[in-house]
Amino acid sequence: MTVVTTNFVDLPQPLQAAMKLPDGARFYRCALQVNPFAYLQRHRKQTPFTSETEYNRKIIEKCLEENIEVIGVTDHYRVKDSWKLIAEARESGIFAFIGFEAVTKDGVHFLCLFDSDKEKFLERYIGDCGIYNQNKKSPIGSLDSAELLERSKEWGSVCIAAHVATKGGLLNKLSGQTRVKIWTSPDLLACALSRHAYQTPEGIRQILKNKDPQHKRPHAMAIISASDVIHPNDLNEDHASCFIKMSDVSVEAFRQAFLDPESRIRLCSGQQPEPHVEILAMAWEGGFLRNSAVRFNGNLNAVVGGRGTGKSTMIESIRYVLGLDPITEDARKAHEGIIRDVLKPGTKISLIARSHSPLERCYLIERTVPNPPIVKDESGKVLSLLPRDVIPDVEVYGQHEISDLAKKPSKLTLLLERFVFRDRSMTTRKSELILEMERSRGRILSAQRDVKALEDKLATLPALEEKEKHFQQAGLEERFKEKSLLIKEERVFSILRERLGFYHEHHENLVENLPFDATFVSDRALAGLPNLEQLTELKGILDSLSSQLRSVSEQYAKALSDVEGAITDVKARWGSRRKAIENLYEQLLRELQESKIDGAEFIQLRRQIEELRPLKQQTERLKRKLAAYEEHRSSLLNEWKNIKAADYRLVNIAAKKVSGKLLDRVRVEVTEAGDRTPLEKLLWEVGGNLAPALGRLRTLNKLSLPEFAKCCRKGKESLMKNYGLPPRCRWEDCRGRRWIIHETWGTGAASYNSNWIEYG
Repeated sequence: MTVVTTNFVDLPQPLQAAMKLPDGARFYRCALQVNPFAYLQRHRKQTPFTSETEYNRKIIEKCLEENIEVIGVTDHYRVKDSWKLIAEARESGIFAFIGFEAVTKDGVHFLCLFDSDKEKFLERYIGDCGIYNQNKKSPIGSLDSAELLERSKEWGSVCIAAHVATKGGLLNKLSGQTRVKIWTSPDLLACALSRHAYQTPEGIRQILKNKDPQHKRPHAMAIISASDVIHPNDLNEDHASCFIKMSDVSVEAFRQAFLDPESRIRLCSGQQPEPHVEILAMAWEGGFLRNSAVRFNGNLNAVVGGRGTGKSTMIESIRYVLGLDPITEDARKAHEGIIRDVLKPGTKISLIARSHSPLERCYLIERTVPNPPIVKDESGKVLSLLPRDVIPDVEVYGQHEISDLAKKPSKLTLLLERFVFRDRSMTTRKSELILEMERSRGRILSAQRDVKALEDKLATLPALEEKEKHFQQAGLEERFKEKSLLIKEERVFSILRERLGFYHEHHENLVENLPFDATFVSDRALAGLPNLEQLTELKGILDSLSSQLRSVSEQYAKALSDVEGAITDVKARWGSRRKAIENLYEQLLRELQESKIDGAEFIQLRRQIEELRPLKQQTERLKRKLAAYEEHRSSLLNEWKNIKAADYRLVNIAAKKVSGKLLDRVRVEVTEAGDRTPLEKLLWEVGGNLAPALGRLRTLNKLSLPEFAKCCRKGKESLMKNYGLPPRCRWEDCRGRRWIIHETWGTGAASYNSNWIEYG
């Protein structure tokens, strides 16, 4: 059982009980070929240690330093010289196996390890090997390898073929059918390498990989790292120890690990897993699982039970307390049903999570149905964190949800994301590009609306000009010449007011943003930074900028004021001349009344025409701006297309990787733009008789949405020609449509559809 120390001030009683429960198997670092001090003396090994006490102390200190929790002390057919090291190791909290290294009469070395209840029989077991005189340095037993393996089984020990690829090792010492027989024996479950596997000869390496036809075993041999330890520094070497996964340390636990080496044996030379966020325990107060508590393992957890025992309730409780939403609609209904009818309102779910980054910390996550979850630290303080901040990237799937996902291509492709390694800069650029395209679309649509509004106004100009000709033929043009010119002059002042408004608005923006916000370089903000002296200079630089901008603002305001004054003066002098023309205009109107001619209508007509004619230039300017916007958007779309293609390639690589790993079980094929659901949804919103077209679009192998949008803009004939769509569909409803389709993912045999953002 792993002891996890937490410092929760007031942990709920159910969770206190949960933390005392067993947490299952874990990896122990084991050095199983440690020699006692007597072995060094007997074999005249050079050593800096002058006494057994000093040697034992240094060995134990190094074990503790290297986090070696299990050792095996294995002298050559001797145990009496090992007891002191065994006892001192156990007193230090290290689990110590006693045993011996056996050398069979055919010269093969084996490590024999025993549980503590067998320790009193060890001398007898050594005698069974034919060893009665221990005066020899390295005695050789009377049993051959097959006989030793059989006796080892009777003794209840675990037998490991020592330094299997080097001198005295099984694969080095034996050959032919004898080697095949011993290597494939069901009584031999493990062998030890005293060097890295890649340093062994090719032939032996194929045997170790279980790829040699003659030496093929039904189950691969468990390969551990173990080599003679005669100095504390030997324990630094990767090949001196390895990790073995056990629920408790025993000979039987070794056997179980050796039967499943792929998941239970980990060599120190291999890549070590990084610490990950763990769910330590969970408890319920109220509801179907009231007063229940569960202690979780840091690796694989399995829940086994009959119908109605609470398996689904446990899974949905984890999902609920973490605030996660089901992916599929059916899963959502099942989840809500369990929360409502099984957990029931008022039930409190508590969960302890341990995070290792940036520091190891434990959190308490609580949720009472139907309230939102809360996160507490070990002092009981409620934190402004969400469960996903404590346990990021967690995924929970309920009963039948995996099978539901298999039916939905868009959801299947999401599963590939865990195998995709993305460049962070590309992900950032993708987000930036989406924002830029949204802004671009907004600018284009706004410019298009403005152009449309101006063109609608200008559409009335030809009729007004035609009407003007009738008045000109009546001779009113000449008689009202000065009044007509006066209207043009009035328009000059009107345009001037509009143009100056732009500069007044910018001046107001400048004033609103002064002084420059320099709080981020204030003394308080910079306190404690290593380069405080240099960074403090920025405050003076920004204060100087604020002062200069304030001076510019004052000059700006004075310039505008002077212009307004000068314009007012000009307008006043112009007004006196205008008054004389207005008097003459009124006199002409009275004269025309007698002739039944409406001169005021002519002047009003001229005013409308003069207001509309400048709009032509304004429209042209807007069209040039719109063209620039569209050109910029084309470059954005091109960049987006390249990112999208790179994105697809990454997903495709992930699909091939999964197919390779799960050969003959799962095959994943990715189709770009394979999910047509967003397009179909958009077309259904258009309405009309589009069902035949949707059926045709589903069968197309490849579909470019930008090209499809262009065809929609051109009309029905283009769609019929390029996509073979039936003529009876009402594609005219699609013309002028704003084609905006956002990111979706899908799997055909799996399919993939990246972001498309396109405007009509």
